Amino acid sequence: MSKAAQDIILKPVITEKSMDDLQTGKYTFKVATDANKSEIKKAVEQLFGVKVAKVNTMNCNGKEKRVGRYIGKTSDWKKAIITLTEDSKTIEFFEGMV
Repeated sequence: MSKAAQDIILKPVITEKSMDDLQTGKYTFKVATDANKSEIKKAVEQLFGVKVAKVNTMNCNGKEKRVGRYIGKTSDWKKAIITLTEDSKTIEFFEGMV
């Protein structure tokens, strides 16, 4: 059973490095941990109407956090860096942030 595009692409990652990558046509998203590269590619193309050239994924481990004497851990998550083709239009969501 295929998942909806909204269930695969969770939210954009807004960091200094990801903002610098926008000039080269690279967009960074937090994605579902069980999503593979082909699912991520289809979801981005469907949601934003762009052409995807390449998808790089990485699993990010959660960090240990302390509140007083109690130690907890934030959730593990998956990050995808999407590279668009040369002739593709940009993703409008990121336009005002550069």
